[in-house]
Amino acid sequence: MKTIDFWFSIGSTYTYLSVRRLPLIKKDNIVTFNWCPFSVRKLMMEMNNVPFTPPEKKVKSDYMWRDISRRADNYNLSPIIPAPYPLKNFDLANQIAVLGINEGWCEEYVDRTYFYWFEKGIEAGSDECIDKVSADMKLNPNDVITRANSKEIIDQYNSQTDKARELGIFGSPTFINNNEIFWGDDRLEDAIKW
Repeated sequence: MKTIDFWFSIGSTYTYLSVRRLPLIKKDNIVTFNWCPFSVRKLMMEMNNVPFTPPEKKVKSDYMWRDISRRADNYNLSPIIPAPYPLKNFDLANQIAVLGINEGWCEEYVDRTYFYWFEKGIEAGSDECIDKVSADMKLNPNDVITRANSKEIIDQYNSQTDKARELGIFGSPTFINNNEIFWGDDRLEDAIKW
């Protein structure tokens, strides 16, 4: 069975499409995904690339939301556009994903987080979103937040980001198959075929 590395940052808008599609793609293509959370925001800032669309880029922002909406229609997804953006608690949302990697619930956490963020309008990383996702997964939200803010998890998150940089990753979502990088949800099928 083919395994593809799925590098993502909760906070990336286009990652919504991939996260919500991966379970079906995994089933239909006999492929597994190795989920790899990292800080795309940190890498983008290092490249002097504003990691979200400021007011002076309204045309780009409007296009992004329309494009996501169009693509979501193709996948029978129902996002509420625009979703709250950019995230205030970007790092915490991703540190929880790292904790989930260690404990075996990352995929469910990320899927539920994007569901609430894009389909219910509840900002990822917010107390409300963490509470709802934790309730769905039968986790204690205060315990999850405390452990996600531990030095061990923060160090692991930073290490993941360093590894992403070393691999040449610059955006989310990114898929790596046989050392070949495919950036963007629209490159997912190309990654599978490679």
